[in-house]
Amino acid sequence: MPTKPGLLIDYITVKTLAGACPAQLSTFRREWPDGAPLTAATLARARELKLDVEWALSRILSAPLLAEYKRQHAPLLAEYERQHDALLAEYERQLAPLLAEYERQLAPLLAEYERQRAPLLAEYERQLAPLLAEYERQHAPLLAEYERQHDALWAEYERQRAPLLAEYERQLAPLLAEYERQHDALLVKLIEEAFA
Repeated sequence: MPTKPGLLIDYITVKTLAGACPAQLSTFRREWPDGAPLTAATLARARELKLDVEWALSRILSAPLLAEYKRQHAPLLAEYERQHDALLAEYERQLAPLLAEYERQLAPLLAEYERQRAPLLAEYERQLAPLLAEYERQHAPLLAEYERQHDALWAEYERQRAPLLAEYERQLAPLLAEYERQHDALLVKLIEEAFA
């Protein structure tokens, strides 16, 4: 029976988390075989382990405390999502011309490959068995050349995309860290107030 108002429990166990997905339960059990106290350190470690803290809240907080958490959490989440959406939109804006250029250059390569391949395939199907070896002999260099040029195009696309993705991830990291810091501080505050 919990001794603190606002909390349904003051110690988390595998039994508390009944209904969680098996992978999450397994991770929890490995880290805390005998359960874990509700502390900021436990919350921080749960985050490091990628445990679904949000899912567990309904098993930890009373309905009024959970409602208060959700009320205070909503603007944090909204602001995180607003900033994340702006970062993602800018990343996608910069990525779009790279992808379009890759596809523009790929289209004629693929068309030429298909153009040269079509009669070879038709002749193969007409004569089937005896021409299979000849088809493969003629097709192999076409495919190799297509793949060589495709690989070069893809590599250039990836080369140009990499700094965009890195910059997006660089800007996202502090945003996510600040969101999680504020989120965890809110949760810890509510739990500590329940222990007070």
